[in-house]
Amino acid sequence: MVHDHSMPADLTRNQELVLGALNTAPAPLSAYDILDRLREDGLRAPLQIYRALDKLMERGLAHRLESLNAFVACADGRCHRKGLIAFAICEGCGKVDEFADAAIEERLGGWAERTGFAVKSTIMEIRGQCAQCRQAA
Repeated sequence: MVHDHSMPADLTRNQELVLGALNTAPAPLSAYDILDRLREDGLRAPLQIYRALDKLMERGLAHRLESLNAFVACADGRCHRKGLIAFAICEGCGKVDEFADAAIEERLGGWAERTGFAVKSTIMEIRGQCAQCRQAA
């Protein structure tokens, strides 16, 4: 899951630290995992972490995985934050892959248009086993 995106120049120090922690994590991190990693950098309060996460998510630089109550850095530098974001979560090793699917996005968009539903965000979580874990079994 290690991503190598350059940091946007206008992030606050806390946002940079939180995004850095997410970028180097091998698996999604809870807010408290992030806090534990950043204590030595002077971050002591959960509120500091949550504020930074909120701003990073607003900008599409990080995403929250609802089912895990954890956060990941965005895997796509040209983030598709207005469209469908999908995550495949391996229940064996915890690895998370982010992907976008134009066909699903198009079908959801068509449904929303037909029904008059105003979509705010679409995040899909798919749970199962990655190829490596399946081979190891």
